[in-house]
Amino acid sequence: MRISERAGSFQESVIREMTRLQIIHGGVNLAQGFPDFDPPVEILDAACRALRDGFNQYAVTWGTRRLREAVARHQTSFNRIPTDPDKNVTVCCGATEAMIATLIAVCNPGDEVIVFTPFYENYGPDAVLSGARPVYVTLHEPAAEGDRWRFDPAELRAAFGPQTRAIIVNTPHNPTGHVFSRAELEVIASLCQEFDALAITDEIYEHILYDGREHVSIASLDGMLDRTITISGASKTFSVTGWRLGWAVAPEDLSIGIRRVHDFLTVGAPHPLQEAAVAALDLPAPYFESLVRNYTERRNRVAAMVRGAGMRPFVPEGAYYLMADITSFGYPDDVAFTMFLLKEIGVAVVPGSSFYPAGASDGKQKIRFAFPKRPETLAEAERRLARLHR
Repeated sequence: MRISERAGSFQESVIREMTRLQIIHGGVNLAQGFPDFDPPVEILDAACRALRDGFNQYAVTWGTRRLREAVARHQTSFNRIPTDPDKNVTVCCGATEAMIATLIAVCNPGDEVIVFTPFYENYGPDAVLSGARPVYVTLHEPAAEGDRWRFDPAELRAAFGPQTRAIIVNTPHNPTGHVFSRAELEVIASLCQEFDALAITDEIYEHILYDGREHVSIASLDGMLDRTITISGASKTFSVTGWRLGWAVAPEDLSIGIRRVHDFLTVGAPHPLQEAAVAALDLPAPYFESLVRNYTERRNRVAAMVRGAGMRPFVPEGAYYLMADITSFGYPDDVAFTMFLLKEIGVAVVPGSSFYPAGASDGKQKIRFAFPKRPETLAEAERRLARLHR
C-alpha cells in the first residue's frame, strides 16, 4: 500500500459519493444535506459588495475582525457563552475543518475520543487523523414513534477512562435529529469534569429546532466554559454550504493550538464571504423564525411521505435529516435498498450503515433522507417513492 495506514483505515464519504452517483443516474437528491434554493438576498448582496469593495486577498488567518466580532456577539447572546473575538474565535473553512483542526490541536497519539453512534461520518476519520482512537457509545433508537433517541448514562460512564481526551457532542444531531436536552448535557458535563476531558461540540444546526425545543450549548453549563470547544458555522442556517465558513470558539489556550493547525491546514477562509457572513449573523429575528417554520413544514411533509411509502420514520427534533427504518421491505441491507431507490425509483438517500462503525449491524436496515429542498423537489420525490407500492 502506497498511502499511509491512517488514510487506508477509512473510506471516502458515502454521503458525497451518493451525490456523485445521483449525478450519474439522475433523479432527486435527498442524500447530501445542501439546499437546492438560494440564501437570503441580503447575504448575496453583501457578498457582491465585498467582491467589488476589494476584499479579495488574504484575510487575517483566524478570521476578519468584523466576522469574529459577529460570531462573539452570537455566541454570547444566543449560546450564552461569553466570547472574546480576539482570544476565543477561529474562523475556518467550514465546521468540518474546524473539527479536524480542533482534534489535531488537542489530541496526542494514544488519546481516546468518545463519539455517539450513529454519527456524522467525518468524526471517526477525524479522530484517526488526529492520532486518537474513537470510542463509540450508542444512541439507542426510539422503541416507538414519539419516543426519543437516548444514551444510557451507565454505558457512557463506562466509555470514559484515563485515556479519554474528549467527547464529541453533535446537537442538533446528524443523522438522527436528536436534540440533546439540558439534563443529558449535564450528565456529559459531569463526566467531562470527573475525568478531566474536553467537550468538542458540533452545533451547526443550532437554529433548526422543532416543536419549541431549546438549543443548549454545553459550554454554557457550570464548569464547562474552560473545557469546551464550540463549533458552528454559516452553512446550514443561511443555506450557503458551498461557502465553507465555520468557526471554533474555545478557551484562549486551546484557541492558540487551533489557530496554529488551521493556519497550516488552509491558511484562511474566503475573505469576501467572511464579510458577507457578518450580514448573515446580523439578520433580524424574523429570519430565524421563518427558518424554523419552513423547515418544520418540510419535516412534516417528508415524514408523511416516508410513512406513506411503507417505511417507519424517526421524526427529528432538530436539523434537517430524517432516518427511516426499511425492515418491511425485506432487503438484505441498507446499501442494496439504497441502490434500488437510486437506480429504479430515482431517489438518492444515504445508507444508514455509513453512520455507524465499520462492521456494526445497527444501520443495516436504516436510510437517511435530507430535506433542505424546494417544495417542488419534495413533491417529485414523493411521486417517485409512491411507486414502491405499485
